Amino acid sequence: MTTKVNFTKMHGCGNNYIYVYLPDNPIPDLQKASIEWSKQHFGIGSDGLITIDKSDKADFQMRIFNNDGSEAMMCGNGVRCCAKFVRDHNLTDKKVVTFDTLSGVKVIELFEDENGVVDSARVDMGELRLKNKEQLATEDGGMIDGEVGGWRGTYVCMGNPHFVIFVDDISKIDLPVDGKAMEFNAMFPERCNIEFAQLLPDGRIRMRVWERGSGITMACGTGACATSVAATLTQNTGRTNTILMDGGPLTIEWGEDNHIYMTGPATTVFEGKIDLPK
Repeated sequence: MTTKVNFTKMHGCGNNYIYVYLPDNPIPDLQKASIEWSKQHFGIGSDGLITIDKSDKADFQMRIFNNDGSEAMMCGNGVRCCAKFVRDHNLTDKKVVTFDTLSGVKVIELFEDENGVVDSARVDMGELRLKNKEQLATEDGGMIDGEVGGWRGTYVCMGNPHFVIFVDDISKIDLPVDGKAMEFNAMFPERCNIEFAQLLPDGRIRMRVWERGSGITMACGTGACATSVAATLTQNTGRTNTILMDGGPLTIEWGEDNHIYMTGPATTVFEGKIDLPK
């Protein structure tokens, strides 16, 4: 008999994942499930699989698997949706919840609409790092306004690696070509998330992302955080920025405590049951 798994399809600014609560729905091979279920025409279709589990370090644990099966360290859009998931499924009644991730414990404050339904959240994404020799093969592990693969950019670590490139016209970027080439550049030992960004006349920052392990996505929370930091460092913006992605805007604040705070929507698309992959 085939085992059915309960799932919820959710997105934050179009960054869409399949969410499963593991205590009620064990999955023997998470990488395989992510690959099979994420297929656009043969599965549910998504940027990957996010699992929610019990934790002895926080209220819950979150794990993220890209649609190529690789495990990601953190997803800002994903953790907002996780917080909505546990409230919607009556797993907690808290308005501030914590999740243990590969990038540490994240604190999420939930906001409700007029009907008491969670529709957005503010995440403490933790402290940023501008140097990490494991992720960037420069002498000191850092780079602000330096060149990699013919592009000038800024390296920012949000737990996972990002390289932010500011351009004059983002519409001219060939993201499948330029993003993929940069992800696998030898300067990034663990591969890298690549953001192309453009300052807009109204003060917002337009950003498109090539995510490590997923390719083009509608949004990337950690990428939005990295882009805002790079804008503050190299483009003379303030410490609070609106990052406009293909899936919509996120508000990013760089606090005096060196923590990055991200505010944005969390949306449920649909729920269902699916067979475990064979």
